[in-house]
Amino acid sequence: MIRPETDMKMQTPVSDRVETKGLVYFARMLDKIRLKARGELPPDYFVGVDDDPTMFDARCTRFLGVNYDELADRTLKGGSDEEILEWCFERGRRPSEEEISIWNAFLTKRGWRDEASADLQAAKERSGFGDRNDIQTWVDLHDAEEGRTPRAICCR
Repeated sequence: MIRPETDMKMQTPVSDRVETKGLVYFARMLDKIRLKARGELPPDYFVGVDDDPTMFDARCTRFLGVNYDELADRTLKGGSDEEILEWCFERGRRPSEEEISIWNAFLTKRGWRDEASADLQAAKERSGFGDRNDIQTWVDLHDAEEGRTPRAICCR
């Protein structure tokens, strides 16, 4: 029996910080693909690459040199995150350790003292976190919105 959408349990994806073979965010993107396919991803989540090229899914697939729709199809065929990342490396490109380090630093600090800071502050306000100084990045905001404690970028 198919349950009505209102009866389905919505789930949030894993944190952006979860690493797959040292790469942050990839596990979250795959988690969103899987949750959306099962009808369990809340409707306000950005998924895919069509809406905005600055969204993390779009940036991650460009970084890996793969097509998002092909990645989504591959993800839904099954396999571990590591297996799917290997598929990406074979289909697109295999970033060096240094490139992965730069990607991780960029992604985990996005919104902190950069051109995305104003958008981040506006999103914090919309989410009721406008006065939260511990939310300094988009990754922090995702964690806070999903009930996880944001991590400080540096010591205070």
